[in-house]
Amino acid sequence: MTTEYQVRLDRNACDGVFACLVRDDRFVEASDGLATIDGSGDCSHEEREVNGKQLVTFTDDRLTAAKQAARACPVDAIDVLTEEDDE
Repeated sequence: MTTEYQVRLDRNACDGVFACLVRDDRFVEASDGLATIDGSGDCSHEEREVNGKQLVTFTDDRLTAAKQAARACPVDAIDVLTEEDDE
């Protein structure tokens, strides 16, 4: 099922444990040694950065993987938001 959701990664809070990388392959190690979201292979995304937080909106069927990555983050640097969260 295709769902629109937003993944927010607080790169200032990231400590480079990379537990997210094994849960969702859209998370990758950036050149600075911290995690980043790579949506370049996914044509159904929109990306922006606000106050050191990377915000990427996806419309796909990978919501579960994004939520698993967020739960695996030991410093809670990842949030996954859906329209239902706004209600």
